[in-house]
Amino acid sequence: MTPVRVLVADDQALLRASFRLLIEHTAGLSAVGEAGTGAEAVALARRERPDVVLMDVRMPRMDGIEATRHICGSPETAGTRVLILTMFDLDEYVYGALRAGASGFLLKDTLPADLIAGIRLVATGEALLAPSVTRRLIEEFTRRPRPGRGPGRAPDGLTQREREVLILIGRGLSNTEIAAELHLSMATVKTHVGRLLAKLHARDRAQLVVVAYESGLVSPAGQQWRSEAL
Repeated sequence: MTPVRVLVADDQALLRASFRLLIEHTAGLSAVGEAGTGAEAVALARRERPDVVLMDVRMPRMDGIEATRHICGSPETAGTRVLILTMFDLDEYVYGALRAGASGFLLKDTLPADLIAGIRLVATGEALLAPSVTRRLIEEFTRRPRPGRGPGRAPDGLTQREREVLILIGRGLSNTEIAAELHLSMATVKTHVGRLLAKLHARDRAQLVVVAYESGLVSPAGQQWRSEAL
């Protein structure tokens, strides 16, 4: 089996070395390089074409958000997934990274086993949005007033059920939780998620979360559906 190729981007040399050591000593993973700045991360990603980039948010010369935007928006690195690592669980910059195309994020104090699991999950094309910290982050962002934000309205072309699934994805529910909430089979939920990705031209589940919030389908309170959106 071909190992998952991982690039580590962090401005702290000790952390980069620690992450790389962990990756190199884990079966099925391979470290392909280290970057100390966002610009280096972009250049190395284009050269090495890694499967996953572990990306710090705050780096010199180009921050992790801008680096993520370059990597996820370039045809050269279209197959590369970005997993954001941050010290801050309510860092608004992380939401910006999701908008830029990142597939999720973890805190730097995450257990090694959870980090490895996250890398493997993101490498398969899934988004790492299950941790409760992700829900808190998005809830914090949506509590802040946004000029011109109108009533919730789903993007055109979605069915009623697809709107419901999109709302639950925006609330941070997993496929298993969505199936239980809507009394659907897992296969049906996966079908709806696949259709949402195709209709909304979304890179992955993380981008569906962005759509759910930016379209206003999920209320600032985070847990109530807007009746006008259904």
